[in-house]
Amino acid sequence: MDIKTKERLIKLAEEEIPIHKHFGLKVEIVEKDFIKVRVPFRKDLVGDIRTNHWHGGIIATILDSVGGAIGIANFNSPEDKLSTIDLRVDYLRFADGNDLVFEGKLVRMGNRIMVTKMKALQENILIAEGKGVYDFIRAKK
Repeated sequence: MDIKTKERLIKLAEEEIPIHKHFGLKVEIVEKDFIKVRVPFRKDLVGDIRTNHWHGGIIATILDSVGGAIGIANFNSPEDKLSTIDLRVDYLRFADGNDLVFEGKLVRMGNRIMVTKMKALQENILIAEGKGVYDFIRAKK
């Protein structure tokens, strides 16, 4: 992937997708088959006010975004389309009031279906893992 494409993808992920901008998502690494992002902890992302733990739905949303970002990194055209078919999330530990790092890896890219595996980590401890299945439609030439 050339530097211009990487810069465009980072700008899209950090500034142009409203939910990512709201979360303060920052891309650390982006390749065609791997992405790593950081999301800073904020009080408005808490799910349990007694313990100051992240909301599980926020974690799932960002896992889905990370999986989808791999698809966008594989677009051949701005008219290519991507949508989530299935998202599976396993929560392994609570996430306390610190930043989270999310990683996504391409597992399979077929003619119409893309599969990714994602992780949420906090201080290098696995918090949640997910699998995303996406409908990937190439624009007609």
